[in-house]
Amino acid sequence: MDPLVNIAEDRARARVANDPMAALCVLATVGAGGYPQARTLVLRDLNERLALFMNATSPKFQQLDAGASICMYMPSIQVQYRAQVDLVPIDPALIAESWQLRPRMPKVLDWFYTHRQVQSSTVSSREALQAAIAEFPLPEPLIAPDTARGFYLELHDIERLDLAQPDGLHNRNRWVKNESRWVLSTLLP
Repeated sequence: MDPLVNIAEDRARARVANDPMAALCVLATVGAGGYPQARTLVLRDLNERLALFMNATSPKFQQLDAGASICMYMPSIQVQYRAQVDLVPIDPALIAESWQLRPRMPKVLDWFYTHRQVQSSTVSSREALQAAIAEFPLPEPLIAPDTARGFYLELHDIERLDLAQPDGLHNRNRWVKNESRWVLSTLLP
């Protein structure tokens, strides 16, 4: 079976169970000094593919060249996926269109990162940040800045761990993409 179908079906089951984790993943990269960096991001469904959006000022964007992996855990169905991914840039026109669907504050922050202070930099306080954002001039109409980025995720090594087994023995499978087909193996949990 195609593991991408499994992922879609498991995410759909988790959404039916109102699992907020069904819309999220953890993106792992390697940061300065070789230390792992992990952060939770919204995992988008775009043109029947998985996608991530971010700002180019973010440290995570700079770390993508060294490789990335994702982890998805859906507690409502007790299923975890881990996958190594390649990132394929999304067309800027589609990024601009998708960017319009974001809530207002992430849009404002994208502009703030681009023209005032880069993402993840130090601020003196939350209150000072709120004040700076409140007085920050925004373009009209509010459109995606040049630093808005998006990537399709090309998964090529996927593990699925199913914790919800009646006998307590977790079911762990691994799919590795071999040219155009997936090769399945069962792993010791």
